[in-house]
Amino acid sequence: MADKQISLPAKLINGGIAGLIGVTCVFPIDLAKTRLQNQQNGQRVYTSMSDCLIKTVRSEGYFGMYRGAAVNLTLVTPEKAIKLAANDFFRHQLSKDGQKLTLLKEMLAGCGAGTCQVIVTTPMEMLKIQLQDAGRIASLSPAAQRKILAAQGQLSAQGGAQPSVEAPAAPRPTATQLTRDLLRSRGIAGLYKGLGATLLRDVPFSVVYFPLFANLNQLGRPASEEKSPFYVSFLAGCVAGSAAAVAVNPCDVVKTRLQSLQRGVNEDTYSGILDCARKILRHEGPSAFLKGAYCRALVIAPLFGIAQVVYFLGIAESLLGLLQDPQA
Repeated sequence: MADKQISLPAKLINGGIAGLIGVTCVFPIDLAKTRLQNQQNGQRVYTSMSDCLIKTVRSEGYFGMYRGAAVNLTLVTPEKAIKLAANDFFRHQLSKDGQKLTLLKEMLAGCGAGTCQVIVTTPMEMLKIQLQDAGRIASLSPAAQRKILAAQGQLSAQGGAQPSVEAPAAPRPTATQLTRDLLRSRGIAGLYKGLGATLLRDVPFSVVYFPLFANLNQLGRPASEEKSPFYVSFLAGCVAGSAAAVAVNPCDVVKTRLQSLQRGVNEDTYSGILDCARKILRHEGPSAFLKGAYCRALVIAPLFGIAQVVYFLGIAESLLGLLQDPQA
């Protein structure tokens, strides 16, 4: 097939372009998803995605919806590049006999892609979540904020299980501040807090997404040797992305809770994946694992739809062609 001849640099560029466009379009919804997943019954601030976005704009301005976007825009290029290129690499390795990939091999290729991407995804999500969730605390009443700060001070003094960032009382920390504090206090492991939960989310996501996308995209291919039209790739990416996102949302809730360093006065702290899952189930019920599911579906659907369109249109190949042939 023609797409197997695409060079690795082109794949990486396509993945990066797709990630930048996608993140810019859907980041406010992702912010709402993080804040909805993080709020527990004792500290409810938002009732829905629209309520979250309205309150965010009122209290933090329009650009408050893009809190943490700089981290994503910086790291989404290598993250998307690794995911898409790794999936293509594993698919190519598993289909060396020239035969069509079986469903099992497609799932194995997706598993490999999901495993590779966490190298970048974990620190990216770790920093993004701190920045996104900072506004949730700021949205509480002044009295509630004082209680939260007091509780965090007590946890720090007692050596509580939930660490707090060593940043000053500034309500709006920067990614540089967070990175410096985490590296100073916990080393590189600080940036990889929640690695296990990230793997638990991203590997099943890729196992579901890539085979589902490949098969949906194949249905819209007019002839066996032709690419699908761009709208087929877009729709296939949207459907496969939203289905995979909802399927792994419980893992995403656990990951978000584990990676959040700040806690409200009445909010639980967690020592690990199982402890987090048990406490969520006990205190908030099974429905808590679906918090932010529709937001996540709304984020992932266009994100991967855009990614697949850019990838299959071959924007990078055209750019590389112009660079190689300036007279063209």
